[in-house]
Amino acid sequence: MISTWKTPDGMTRRHFMNHLAGSAATVSAAMTLGGAISANAAEMKKNRKSAIMLWMGGGPPTIDIWDLKPGAATGGPFQPISTTGNMQISEHMPLTAQQMHNLSIVRSMSTREADHNRGRYYMHTGFVPNPNITHPSYGATIAHELIDQRPELEIPPFVTIGGAGAGPGFLGMAWSPFAVTSNGRIRNLNMSIEDARLKQRMYALQEIEGGFANRTKDLPASEHAKVLKKTFDLMTSEQMKAFKVETEDQKTKERYGENGFGQGCLLARRLVEAGVPFIEVDLGGWDLHNNVHATLKDTKLPQLDQAMSALVEDLEQRELIKDTAIIWMGEFGRTPRINQNSGRDHWARSWSCVVGGAGIKGGLAVGETSSDGTAVESEPFSSEDLMTTVCQGLGISSEKVYKSKNGRPMKIAGGGKVITELVA
Repeated sequence: MISTWKTPDGMTRRHFMNHLAGSAATVSAAMTLGGAISANAAEMKKNRKSAIMLWMGGGPPTIDIWDLKPGAATGGPFQPISTTGNMQISEHMPLTAQQMHNLSIVRSMSTREADHNRGRYYMHTGFVPNPNITHPSYGATIAHELIDQRPELEIPPFVTIGGAGAGPGFLGMAWSPFAVTSNGRIRNLNMSIEDARLKQRMYALQEIEGGFANRTKDLPASEHAKVLKKTFDLMTSEQMKAFKVETEDQKTKERYGENGFGQGCLLARRLVEAGVPFIEVDLGGWDLHNNVHATLKDTKLPQLDQAMSALVEDLEQRELIKDTAIIWMGEFGRTPRINQNSGRDHWARSWSCVVGGAGIKGGLAVGETSSDGTAVESEPFSSEDLMTTVCQGLGISSEKVYKSKNGRPMKIAGGGKVITELVA
């Protein structure tokens, strides 16, 4: 579902897309992508930082993936295996185990939001929900801060794949996530019109919108016009070829996994090559109150392992890993205690996230939980700390202060601290 952010005058994203559909017909004709990544991809990626967030909606049981407790009553049936880093992970992640020299686990995440919506908001922004203000997501913030590195970028700087992502908050609708499916098509938009007629209508609408914005000097109107211009620019951009996942060779597609998350990770790699600063790939279905271990073993972990390992391996082989941050997380973890339905419930007190790339040290397990996983026994870390560390790796100053619409100053990533073990 497309996210429901609003501009100050109450305009929603759905309203804008419907307005665009009625007045300018379709953008889908321009979204029928073709060809391969352009030949100048190597030049485009030079000194271009990017971030890929792998979002595990529902709250993954990290005690069964990244911080196993074999022998404990809370530990479950899975066994740990060695990796190319200094840690062990689940036996059902063997391919990712071979890539852990590029990734580090933060095992002492300790947060307070164990509700899905509140936890999702907090982990995407670094702030708890506040009825008086909507904070920008990390995707919007990072795209905003890195866009100056790529003046040639014509496609959206913040792309979400397979999910709606979180909105731009007070940064404005120009920094909203561009939501696509794993095959690169715009979500919730399925229309058609001839290219020539589409362009005529877009030019006409652009003239109307531009004139209105100039006359009124109104912020929502000018923001509306910016999004319209971006839409028009991307309709004719050669860079849109990056979304054409089906042009990849069959062997590569099979290596990532021919499913939504696998092809979404492949698309994320292509978008990094094209210069997109922030990409979020969604893998939902982690709200495992029932049959947690059977579901992990049979479906969730094989799918995650195949796609995540292929992405990290590809980024390393293409010499992109040093400039591309990888963030794996959900809204919280799950209870060490296994419930009567053989599941695990919501748990934010002690859980894990994974980061790597872009100046972040790989191969480490940072932080420690108790032998049964019920408590953090080292320095606890928050969403703010995790994203402050990622921002430092990307060369973004965490000291920068934004001002919200009501003039309130706010630091990037909520003013968190750097996880020193992860940075040089």
